Amino acid sequence: MWLDTHDALGRPVTLDAPPRRIVSLVPSQTELLAALGLDAEVVGLTRFCVHPEGWKARKAIVGGTKNVSLDRVAALQPDLVIANREENEREPVEAIAAIAPVYVTDVATVDDALGMIRAVGRLVGRAERAAALADEIGAGFDALAAAEPLRAAYFIWRDPWMTVGSDTFISDVMQRAGLLNAFGDRTRYPEVTIEAVADRQPDVLLLSSEPYPFKAEHATALEESTSVPTVLVDGEVFSWYGSRMRLAPPYLQALHTRLQAIAHP
Repeated sequence: MWLDTHDALGRPVTLDAPPRRIVSLVPSQTELLAALGLDAEVVGLTRFCVHPEGWKARKAIVGGTKNVSLDRVAALQPDLVIANREENEREPVEAIAAIAPVYVTDVATVDDALGMIRAVGRLVGRAERAAALADEIGAGFDALAAAEPLRAAYFIWRDPWMTVGSDTFISDVMQRAGLLNAFGDRTRYPEVTIEAVADRQPDVLLLSSEPYPFKAEHATALEESTSVPTVLVDGEVFSWYGSRMRLAPPYLQALHTRLQAIAHP
């Protein structure tokens, strides 16, 4: 036995040897595997795994994050499948677990993400590299300069409008960036009305680039209907909890400076 551990759900995961045929069902963790120096070992991923560039064109696609094909996964004969509690549906993950070791992650905070990076590193035989990456990311977030907080509402969808509650990774990233979640008393991804947004009296509204691809015209329309400054933001910075987090601190610092100028000209 090479590794005997438990995943984030407390499920036992046993590997007889370092994995050589990995399927990733989580876009941010697919990119993490690449950052840890893996390539040939990753044989399957989802159609939403857009990073690193080129992987989708030369690796097997096993479906989407919510509709993974058991047959496609089985055909790849994986010795490890990496999934996530929130991003993947429970039923297909449990079906896959009957044919291959499955490691399920659960990430709701930046600290959770750093722990996940270290855990995945140990899982794939890249513990030292993963620890260095987690330390680098943690130091970047720790170095974010304290600034006057801004009250913000962050939108991930429209028709209906959907925002983020306090128990999400996005909300934790917001807080670390000096952005107080205007819907911090809610959980998960609540639907809200424009009237409810106005009642929260936010300083700024943030429209994410994913999962809904908000554009400039959406920002303009929302600002006109609420009279609250509205800005497009990079959703990957706020929601990808793997190696892409290295890019977050400088982006968040610059964004906060920009938002301060917009909200308090």
